[in-house]
Formats: sequence, structure tokens, C-alpha cells
Amino acid sequence: MKPLSIFIKLLFMTLLFNAPVSASTEQPQNTALSHATHSQSLHSQNRIRLCAVYPHLKDSYWLSINFGMTERAKQRAVSLKVLEAGGYQNSQEQWTQIEQCLQWQADAILVGAVYYDQLSTKLTNLNKTVPLFGLVNEVSTSNLTASTGVSWYQMGAKLGRFLSRKHPKTANETKLKLAWFPGPKSGGGSEQATLGLQDALQDSDVEIVSIKYGLNNKMRQFSLLSETLTKFKDLDYLAGNAVMAEMAISELAKLAQDQQPQILSHYLSHAVYRGIKRGKILMANSDQMVLQGAMAIDQATDYLLKKEYREGQGPEILTVTKELLAQFPTKQSLSPSYFKPVYLVNP
Repeated sequence: MKPLSIFIKLLFMTLLFNAPVSASTEQPQNTALSHATHSQSLHSQNRIRLCAVYPHLKDSYWLSINFGMTERAKQRAVSLKVLEAGGYQNSQEQWTQIEQCLQWQADAILVGAVYYDQLSTKLTNLNKTVPLFGLVNEVSTSNLTASTGVSWYQMGAKLGRFLSRKHPKTANETKLKLAWFPGPKSGGGSEQATLGLQDALQDSDVEIVSIKYGLNNKMRQFSLLSETLTKFKDLDYLAGNAVMAEMAISELAKLAQDQQPQILSHYLSHAVYRGIKRGKILMANSDQMVLQGAMAIDQATDYLLKKEYREGQGPEILTVTKELLAQFPTKQSLSPSYFKPVYLVNP
């Protein structure tokens, strides 16, 4: 029965995405009925098969997500296959990997999307055939089975509120200057985080003097950071992605003490955590990546087992500073230092 089921899914995808435009006027397939049919196939298996696609596994943020997912998959005795697109620029590669998940006969697919809206129409249509779950990164469609993740608007806003409390709005015309490095434009929640930061800073004496979008790799972030430090000699804050924050530590060490802006990151990594511990980074958010990965596995597994689950869920966003480290639940955010990426779990 299983080979026939996957053949039907692939045939459905081929017809759906190559159909003429006029076909879109047809009534949409009943999602509940489709998923019920899918569950009949599921019950013929000995073990649930989940497939997850990530934008990449190049940094410790996604590594920590991977640790949480793979550990929970072992605990729940489900099979998990992980594929990564190699970067936020690779939307076609990610769609190819989603097709590979279908060929692997996944019972559900967890999508850490490379773009907010580029694949949304395809994901909406595919969700009528196989359950799709949003993973970490928001997408523009609300027509997925469920999702696990925090609001990236709130990730930006929480950083902004931290600075607003530190520098409340006054009548002073001289403002503190902040340069913002959110990450890749249109990917990974960067634009949403930017909006959140801008809104939160309206009630502060901090102004954003520069916004630099770019991929979260060391070469690109080094280039953006160097350009910014050359142009602005009187910055008070550098804020944004973890790769920038990590690199800024060594770059600012080259400047005189009174010319060094303070560093903030709107998400956490192992190096950012160490920077906070050493007093080199002022603050970061944590969306508790290990916990988030575990929650995603639980959500998809419980759905497939017809247990109670939450359609939209995410952990609390925590503020991390040197003063708060003593009570910070590190194991819920960061993978162990020895952990390497795991691409297949077969308990």
C-alpha cells in the first residue's frame, strides 16, 4: 500500500504544479479528508517518519535546533530525516528537498523556510496532500497544518525594548546611534525583526542610522561590518545577527576604548553566549532553540497519533545578559559542545 500511496502523492504534485491557470478556479481539496486518508497509510507502518528541511546547518543556532529535534525523535521513537538547503538563497534547492522527503515516504514534513513568501503557494497546495509544519521561520501562508516558532517581529522588538528601558525618550535632540544587521533580506525573519526593532525604539533616545541586510556568513558580515565602522565613527550600538556580533568582538578590539560601540544580538549562538559571559556582548535574545526543536517533533508526532496538540506554538523569548546568566536555562537553548549535525534518526 505504501508504494502506491507515495506514487499518488508525486502524481498529484506533478499535475498540480503543471496545471493551467484556469485549474485554480476549482474547489480546493478538503484538507481534513486528505489528511485522514494519509493517516490510514500511516497506521500501516511500524514507525512514524518525519522529514525536516532547514535553510542551512552552518551556524550553532540551527545546530541547536537540530540537537533538540534529533534527541526528541529518539525519545519518541520516530524516524527523522534532515535535509538542509545550504543557505537562504537556495529556495529551489529547498523545494527539491521537500520532494525528496516525499520520495522517502515521510508522514509529515517540517519546513524551516528559506523565504517568508517565495514557496508559500506551493506549500499551501502540498499541505492538502501531506501534513506540513512550519519550523522556526515564519512563512506568509497560514494554510499549514501547524507551526512551531516565535515571532521574529517580537525578537526585534524585545531587543528594542531592552534599549528603550535603558534610554527612555527625552527632549534631548542628540540621539544614541545604532547600526542594525538583521541578516538576509526576505529570509529568516529579517524584515519582521527590523519592523519590531523600529517600533520598539520609537519610545527611546536611540535611532537607527544604518540597516545592512546580508547573508549570515562570515565573509558577508565582515564586509558589512567593516563598511559600517568606516562610515560611522561615533556609533553607540551594533545590533543584529549572531555572526555579526561574534565578529564585532575582534573588530572593535582594534579601536580605542572610547570609540567602541556596544554589541547586541537578536538571537543566541554559542559564541554570543561566550561573548556575554566575558562582558564583550551586552545582550542577546534566546528563543530557546533546543526546546523549540523538541516542541516541533512533539507537535508533528502528536498530530499524526491523533493526540492533542497546539496549532501555533513557540517557547518564551528570553533576555540574556551577564547579570542574568546564573538563572539562564542554557541546556534549553544551546546544543552541547560535542554535538555534530545529525541527518538521520532511526531509533
